[in-house]
Amino acid sequence: MSLLGNLGRQVLEKRGTRGVREVAREIGISHATLSRVERGFHPDLENYQKITLWLGLTDEPRLKALDNGVPQVHFRRDKTVTQETAMSLANMILAAQANWPGR
Repeated sequence: MSLLGNLGRQVLEKRGTRGVREVAREIGISHATLSRVERGFHPDLENYQKITLWLGLTDEPRLKALDNGVPQVHFRRDKTVTQETAMSLANMILAAQANWPGR
């Protein structure tokens, strides 16, 4: 299983009996975010980096691969959103990125 898939388990193991709020403050994230990660939800990249740093996984190759200056967006389609609408949204995001000043 990938680091991201094991992240919640690794956080729970390291946190041990310490409180969620205490550890979240130590990491530099909200207690709600830490709780979600422990339940298996994936954090955003900024919080992922903070958590992996706290876990001592700063040499994780995935972090280096993600730091290429190219934004990545993942769109989770709601069941009520059609494929056509999802593709239109994706194309709008790509067009906005392509036309962003400094690109």
